[in-house]
Amino acid sequence: MAVKVRLARFGRKKRPFYRIVVANSEAPRDGKFLEIVGTYDPLKDPAEVVIKHDKLKTWLDRGAKPTDTVKSLLAGNPAPAVE
Repeated sequence: MAVKVRLARFGRKKRPFYRIVVANSEAPRDGKFLEIVGTYDPLKDPAEVVIKHDKLKTWLDRGAKPTDTVKSLLAGNPAPAVE
């Protein structure tokens, strides 16, 4: 079972809102998922990306692979520095 970190679309027609979820790669886009690790709202200016870094790191350490879109969102939203 391959696990992916990907976007699941919510919202309504012409008003998209996305959850960043961890899901089985064979599950439908908006279907069953394992955990929500963040959100992405492209309609705000600038686009708002909220990520739960601790949960995301846990899944990436377990071998989950982010999709190309999620990789680009993560690159623009680095993990907070720990002091």
